[in-house]
Amino acid sequence: MLTAVVGINWGDEGKGRMVDLLAEKNDIVVRYQGGNNAGHTVINHRGKFILNLLPSGILRPEIVNVMGNGMVIDIKHLVGELTNLRNAGIEITPDNLKISDKAIICMPYHVRQDILEEERLADKKYGSTRRGISPVYGDKYMKKGLRMGDLFESKEVLTEHVKDILDFKNLIISKVYEAQPNTIEGIMAWLEEYGDILKPYICDVGEYLNNAVKENKNIMFEAQLGALRDIDFGIYPYTSSSSTIAAYAPIGAGIPGKKLDFTLGIMKAYSSCVGEGPFTCEMFGKEAEKLREAGGEYGAATGRPRRVGPFDVVASKYGIQCQGADAIALTKLDILNGYDKIPVCVAYEVDGERITNFPTGDRLNRATPVVEYVDGWNCDLTGCRTWDELPENAKKYIKYIEAATGCKIQYVSIGAERDEYVQLF
Repeated sequence: MLTAVVGINWGDEGKGRMVDLLAEKNDIVVRYQGGNNAGHTVINHRGKFILNLLPSGILRPEIVNVMGNGMVIDIKHLVGELTNLRNAGIEITPDNLKISDKAIICMPYHVRQDILEEERLADKKYGSTRRGISPVYGDKYMKKGLRMGDLFESKEVLTEHVKDILDFKNLIISKVYEAQPNTIEGIMAWLEEYGDILKPYICDVGEYLNNAVKENKNIMFEAQLGALRDIDFGIYPYTSSSSTIAAYAPIGAGIPGKKLDFTLGIMKAYSSCVGEGPFTCEMFGKEAEKLREAGGEYGAATGRPRRVGPFDVVASKYGIQCQGADAIALTKLDILNGYDKIPVCVAYEVDGERITNFPTGDRLNRATPVVEYVDGWNCDLTGCRTWDELPENAKKYIKYIEAATGCKIQYVSIGAERDEYVQLF
């Protein structure tokens, strides 16, 4: 069975938490897009882990984890992530981690270019994580990229390859941004230091995954960010530079001829957003601070405070449509424990017109939220493990969201620990 676990909203919905939980039902977990510009937080009996590049199945020794061709990989960051996990007692070998030879390497000059461009944009910046993601995806499609498999070239061939790319990149860095160019010596030393460590894990993951499908293995595809950050369907240009959509999962994994059997969408019981761009339901002041602190809403990759707001029906319906979600996992319901009345954004208003379809462009910039309130439960949910154990108003809130979005809810997370959830079907 091929299952995708994807974000419905702006990212940070709790995908890592759900992948870690559901990985036990799968043989393989695949990251199929993105880089180290976002983090998946997993809490289990071993401790708290923030995974930026590695699939969230890496914490289960029996799971094979795959980094697909749709990813962009900062090899220095990946080596650091592997080192941190090994120091925590997590065993990682070429048997349980496989890196696509077709994945693009996120180079030091991509990070520099990202930072220089954000600084040039100043107050018009896109909210980049400054980790090189936009420049490296740009280079991929300009055919100026270096792939993981290129690390196996002879030193002479690789040096010539890198030199050709660096000549192009240094024109931008030195002539456009008037910054110091990168040196071929520095780049080659970087590639050698970190690339040599990763070579044992690099392989043709397409062949591996196609064989796994033939053997009826269960494969889970793990997305980074959410539908509203997708390069095509998100709040462009305040998006990521990759496709976060479930339909891209087999392509970004390395098996483009295969089709998904099931898509699980992840969304919070309220809204959060890190970075720039329109966020119609956003709260401000003390109300926002209360929700942010209760939910620990700070970026896992960057530490930036997340913008927060009530559950957004309009954005969530759109995200569910984009992802083709068959069911939903609703996370962080327990964060709403202390509310007598819970706000919900049920519609937008644009130029005096009430709308329920997600707008684009300047119409989205002009949209304001239409908020209604539902009764809270004002008690602790963390001991609940079944539907019957949930308080009545918590059940009503779940059913309210299910009806408003038109998608059934399969899981409800009521805590960060692996076993703190309720399964509805």
